[in-house]
This record gives sequence, structure tokens and C-alpha cells, in this order.
Amino acid sequence: MQELTHYINGEHVKGTSGRFGDVYNPATGEVIAKAPLASTAEVEKSVEVAAAAQPAWGATNPQRRARVLMKFVDLLNRDMDKLAEALSREHGKTLPDAAGDVQRGLEVVEYCIGAPQMLKGEFTDGAGPGIDMYSMRQPLGVSAGITPFNFPAMIPMWMFAPALACGNAFILKPSERDPSVPLMLAELMEEAGLPKGLLQVVNGDKEAVDAILHNPVIQSVGFVGSTPIAEYIYGTGCANGKRVQCFGGAKNHMIIMPDADMDQAADALVGAGYGAAGERCMAISVAVPVGDETADRLIEKLVPRIEKLKVGPYTDGNDVDYGPVVTAAAKANIERLVQTGIDQGAKLVVDGRGFSLQGYEDGFFVGPHLFDNVSPDMDIYKTEIFGPVLSTVRAGSYEEALKLAMDHEMGNGTAIFTRDGDTARDFASRINIGMVGVNVPIPVPLAYHTFGGWKKSVFGDLNQHGPDAFKFYTRTKTVTARWPSGLKEGGEFHFKPMD
Repeated sequence: MQELTHYINGEHVKGTSGRFGDVYNPATGEVIAKAPLASTAEVEKSVEVAAAAQPAWGATNPQRRARVLMKFVDLLNRDMDKLAEALSREHGKTLPDAAGDVQRGLEVVEYCIGAPQMLKGEFTDGAGPGIDMYSMRQPLGVSAGITPFNFPAMIPMWMFAPALACGNAFILKPSERDPSVPLMLAELMEEAGLPKGLLQVVNGDKEAVDAILHNPVIQSVGFVGSTPIAEYIYGTGCANGKRVQCFGGAKNHMIIMPDADMDQAADALVGAGYGAAGERCMAISVAVPVGDETADRLIEKLVPRIEKLKVGPYTDGNDVDYGPVVTAAAKANIERLVQTGIDQGAKLVVDGRGFSLQGYEDGFFVGPHLFDNVSPDMDIYKTEIFGPVLSTVRAGSYEEALKLAMDHEMGNGTAIFTRDGDTARDFASRINIGMVGVNVPIPVPLAYHTFGGWKKSVFGDLNQHGPDAFKFYTRTKTVTARWPSGLKEGGEFHFKPMD
């Protein structure tokens, strides 16, 4: 069995804590590796190395830093298949989904190549008599990121690429469930020319997280995961004087108006609700058809599409629609919530319980589920299930549908399907949710815009990637300069009085 490592000062380093976490192949249920769980001392060592390496990197001009990222993009494209296979093996998502995971991270790296432009300050000539004023953006020093299992390539790159482009060193604490790809990314960054010590990968659990949050050298922390942990990390990090951005859970609604193209809406719901086994913070988990006639037509379109979904291991190639969920515990939680939905009175239209795949009986596969007649007081509505379960909540009117999404405590993403421009415009303007799709089911912004939700889906005032990333990973310094003028007489300056 493979024993994974940390990546410190450009080298793979064995864990010394004596604690390990099991890494599974979710398709087979087999333990395929053990990941070291770092002690506080191991985290502190990685921070010490990063702090020593950062000043020279911060003093390197942004264009030279950008060239390292350019080379990194080339290497990502070269190793795309290798990265996707390793990601699928530990996470379970299909190969196309895994390649998409890498690609969306790569796009943020490409955006960060524009660091010389993004890091320019402002200048005012003649702010006063003989006075100029200018600002500059400078790196924080050492930053850290705590990333989730569901996007083990994309989200680390969303964090370390802008941090490094801004001149920081970075400590990455990836999910212990699928840590191989983050280690591979660190290797590629060094191959691209990143000096040793600037990107450290420290595997671990809560002990490593707490060591990051309490280390006084680390100036900023980013996190993506569940809302309760996001609240904990945000509160603890802020209490320790750090800049913190935390992205939590989601319960994304898609409103289907009576005038919507029902085939288009059904296709969108199947892709957005069941893709990646629903293990996405931008997955649509709640369909809100407006009117019973709309709901009946939607269900009629959905059922045959859902029943045709092919669930299987990533090794089956492009024929698979989605793979297993990440752990046995995740599977058990999804099945528990499905049973709760039944017990609380929701109608299970498509029943994925008892799903089993020949040859993969020990894998963590969950069949697709579709609920109808779900009400807002049910647990399956209130809770982020993070699995292949779609709930249908029937709304009597557009206003009722709008209120459902607005009243939910999560505010990550939402969508509306309609042919009416006025309705779409009203929805986009009024909805209190951070990312909005109009006839687009998963409205994840491209790299040059920013990603982030509202309400209990986010903690902190800056979003991920786009211009906000360069604000998060730098501090602004403003300089007011005066150069007194005078006439040189006899080797001496005679200064004019200043107003």
C-alpha cells in the first residue's frame, strides 16, 4: 500500500506524527493509500521554510513570477490525462469531470499570468505643491489554504495561483480523502521554475487546521467546505488577526417558469443535479416549477432521463454519467436523508435505494433519486445532501418561488429557466444569492470574474479568483512624497517655503 507524503522545501517528506488517514478508491471500497496527518510541529516547520523563501520571491518582479505560471499551464496541459486519472481514482468522479476539474483550475492560473497588470497601483501627480501620491500592492507574506475533497485540483489552484502571483509563499492543506493531485501540482510548480519552499503541501486533519489558524506567521487563510467548519475557521482565523475568506455549503434552487423550454430545463436539471454524483457546491438540488401543470410536465420529462443515467466507475470511460460518492460515510448519510424524506411525507418518484453494481459491490455508489411534493420544513430541503438527490418543491406563483430561494439560509447559486426577459431581469435583480443563472443551470463565473455566494454560503468580504483574489492576497500601501524645490547657489540648496 502506498504511503503518501508531505511536500516541504521542494521534497517529498514522510510524516512523523505517527497518524495516518485512509485514502480509498471509492469505486471498489479499497484502501489504496495512507496519507500522513501532520502534527503542529510539522505545520510549523513548513511555515518556517515558507517564511524564509518568501522575501526573495516577493522582491521578484511580477512579470518573472508570471512566467513561472505560464510554464505551469504548459505542464498542466501536458499532464492533463495523468492528473485526471489520479483524481478519478481517489475521488470517484468520471474522467471527463476530473479533466474539467483540472481545466477550471488552469483557467484561473491563466488569469493570474496577468499579475503585472493586476498589481499596478495608482498615481496622482501634483496632489499638493510639490507633492506626489501613489499606491502599491504588496504581498502579505505567508498565506494558507484549506481545500475540500470534491475539487482537489481546481480549488487549490484557485488559491495558490493568485497567492504566488502576488509574491506570497503558500501552505496548502488539501483534503486527506484525495491528496495525490495536490502533491502532483506542487511538483509541477517546481518543474515550472517556482523556487523551493514557496508552495508547501501539508496533509492533515483538524490538528493541522488549528496549527494553521494559530500560527502567527500565516497572514491569510482561505477555506472551502461545509458551513459549520467555515464558521469555525472564519471565527478562529479572525480572532488570530488573519485575513480570512471561507466558502460554505449550498442549497441551490432552479426555478422553472411555465413558459420555459421543458426539454431544455429537464436536461439542465439532470446535468446539474446528478453530475459528479451531486458532490458540488454549485449543484442544483432543488427544482421549483411554478404551477402544478408546469410541475407535472417537468416530472414527466425528468423521470425517463434520470432512469437512463449510467452510474459506474471512472474506468468505464465516457459512457458513465457519474461515479461513486467519496466515502462509505457519505453514502450512508445520503441514504439516511433519503429515508428521512420518505418518512416526512415527500414522494419518492425515482428510487435509487439499494443500487448495486456487479463487480463493485463494495464501492460507494448511490443510485439517482427524485423527490416530488417536498416542503420547506423537510430535512431534505433544509440540508445540503451532497449526493444524487433532486427535490421538487411546487410553487403556486413566481413570487412564491422567488421567496423560497430568498428565505433559505444558503445563498451560493441559483437559476431561472424562462423565455420571458422581464421575469429573468427581475429575478436577477431581486434575488439575494451570489451567483445567478438565466437559462444556465450552474452559473460558475469564468476566471476573470469572481466566485462567491451570499448569506451562510460565505464568510468574508472578498470572493475567489478574478480581481478579488489580487485584493485578498495583497496589502495596499500609499506613499505621499514631497521633493522640495530650490535654486542651487554656491553649492547649497536654498529651499522655497512650502504652502
